[in-house]
Amino acid sequence: MKFLKIQDYLKLVNPNPTESFRPEIITSEDKAFNMGGMLGILAPNTNVPYHYHKKRESVIIVISGKGTEIIEGKEFPIKVGDIIFIPAGEKHRTINNSKVDLRYIEFFTNPPLNKDFVAIE
Repeated sequence: MKFLKIQDYLKLVNPNPTESFRPEIITSEDKAFNMGGMLGILAPNTNVPYHYHKKRESVIIVISGKGTEIIEGKEFPIKVGDIIFIPAGEKHRTINNSKVDLRYIEFFTNPPLNKDFVAIE
């Protein structure tokens, strides 16, 4: 068992504040073999490239800041408290176009983190 506290992730310092920081927070070391978890810290004016996953399903929980989620070419504003489910195969991108960090926790099936990341040009 592992307890995750959102307050801990709100306090975590991004080692390079001008770039995105995406550490894993649930791994096989936690005896999680069919799912993983990560913290996403998107610095101002950064983004996760447009992509999809062949087999991964994800749940993203926004814990601070605001931004835009692009799913299959449609833009959706996101903010604290929003929870987004992204099925396998669905193209998506997270954008922080604000002046403060956008932080989210993502839980996903079929780890490890970048196992089936397919970038869209």
